[in-house]
Amino acid sequence: MVQKSSLIAALLCGLMLPAYAASSESAPYEPLSGPGRVRWFAMSTVGPRSLAAGVVSSAWGTARNRPREYGPHWEGFSKRYGMRLTGVATSNGIEAGLGAAWGEDPRYVRSADKRSLKRIGHAARMTLMAYRADGTVAPAYARYSGIAGSNFLQNIWRVQSQNSVQAALTRTALGFAGKFVSNVFEESFRRDRH
Repeated sequence: MVQKSSLIAALLCGLMLPAYAASSESAPYEPLSGPGRVRWFAMSTVGPRSLAAGVVSSAWGTARNRPREYGPHWEGFSKRYGMRLTGVATSNGIEAGLGAAWGEDPRYVRSADKRSLKRIGHAARMTLMAYRADGTVAPAYARYSGIAGSNFLQNIWRVQSQNSVQAALTRTALGFAGKFVSNVFEESFRRDRH
């Protein structure tokens, strides 16, 4: 119950955050083109990092045999991998599509600040925020819709032990946590692209 309440509170706070101009904390912003959005969708869905994360996630689920319906074997691993991939594709598709319509940029723009705590704070903020075409930063409504919407939509094709409202809320919270971890990775290990 506490997890559900915390998730709902965090999402509502994110929805109420006002738009603000890009600060010197972020690297210079360049608007996303149509082909750039398609590239983002492809790389975020079937790029090396996403596919590797699917291997780790599916291996962890197989080792723990969660969900039990899939079993602790290679067939179970492939079912878990496929289920994760459909979820990622659905979430990214919703975020890319709504983001195009609403002028939101799904890409992560790294902080220009060199201090670790500032970069982690930026990674946390950009989990819930997104750039707009004019360079301002505002709540990432397309991301909220993509992560939450895909997890509830997945209830249609998930096994019975994972197709409840509680399971969808848990997957949604894990989706935002995963986005934050991905942002921290960008800040910590991909500084060479500045």
